[in-house]
Amino acid sequence: MASELLARAAIMDGLKAAAFPSFGSERRGAPVMAFCRIDDNPIRIHAGIYEPDYVVVLDAKLINIVDVLKGLKAGGKILVNSPKKPEQLGLETDREVHTIDATGIALDMGLGSMAAPIVNTAVIGAFAAICPEVKIENVVEGIREAAPAKKDQNAEAARKAHDRLKGV
Repeated sequence: MASELLARAAIMDGLKAAAFPSFGSERRGAPVMAFCRIDDNPIRIHAGIYEPDYVVVLDAKLINIVDVLKGLKAGGKILVNSPKKPEQLGLETDREVHTIDATGIALDMGLGSMAAPIVNTAVIGAFAAICPEVKIENVVEGIREAAPAKKDQNAEAARKAHDRLKGV
C-alpha cells in the first residue's frame, strides 16, 4: 500500500510512476519488498530495482535480517522507521540516513494496534521530507483518496511525520 500511495502522489504532480510488490516466501510475517519507480518519462520496466536512489525500511528489525543497503546508489538516502537517531542504527554507510518514529505516530493516531501498528502513511509522509520529487500535499491528497480506512488519521500521520523530519 505504501508504494502505491507514493506512486499516486508522484502522478498527481505530473510525473510517471509504477508501484509493485515482490513477495519472497509467501508466509505470514515474512519480509516483503515493494518498489516504486518515479520518472519524467513513461515507465516500461516492471522488475525489481537493484540500484535504488532511496531505501525505506518500515521495520528496523529488518536491518539485522536483510542487507537494506545493497545496491543503494552513491548519494542515495535511506529512511528507517525507528525512534533511534540514525547513528544509533549500526548502519555502516556513507549514505544519508534518516529515522522517523512512524510507529509512535501511528499509535498516537490510532492506526492499527499496539501489537500491529500501521506505519505506511507516516513513513510516506517522512519520505516526502527527504525526496524533493514527492510533495507532502500530494501524499495527503492521495491518502484521503485511497486509504482503505481512517483517511483523516492516516493523512494526519503523514503530515506529522513529514513535519517532524523537516524539523517543523
